[in-house]
Amino acid sequence: MTTLAHLRRTALALPGTAQRGSRPGPVEFTVHDRWFASAGENGHLLLHLPGPEADELLAAHPTGGRLTRGAAPVGVRVPLGDLDGQQLNHWVRRAWLARAPKRLAARVAAADSAVPGAVGDLPKAIGRPATRALTGAGITTLDQVAELTEAELLAMHGVGPKAVRILGETLGATGRAFNG
Repeated sequence: MTTLAHLRRTALALPGTAQRGSRPGPVEFTVHDRWFASAGENGHLLLHLPGPEADELLAAHPTGGRLTRGAAPVGVRVPLGDLDGQQLNHWVRRAWLARAPKRLAARVAAADSAVPGAVGDLPKAIGRPATRALTGAGITTLDQVAELTEAELLAMHGVGPKAVRILGETLGATGRAFNG
């Protein structure tokens, strides 16, 4: 069973995402002011999904239902507790990709195939999750890394203390350091 906290972590880990609303009322997640996911007091997750993806989610979760605006389908409603963590992550990401600006969505999709050591001059030793997180944020060079603080790097989903240490050592070897 997933929770609102899990939804919040998943949605806010996606670039350009903002949260509207707070407990105990409805919480809505947007990307560049376009709604893609929300949850309310009734325990339902609402996702803005295109038709084929909505059909796929509803086939797997018959407790869900269609969301419509007038007569036009705009997404799905499914009890939050009916999704496990991996399913929640997948469907929230799919909704985000459907609503994000094309450039941003393309950058994030490209990050999925980012290979450590093959992106700009980022060190291979930072690993796949950190490489993907940085690439997804549009950071592909050590010069861009040097513009960030350690706290900003650690706030990125996928960038942990080990990756920050390796990036700091690599910057230090070239006479640079993190910002701040």
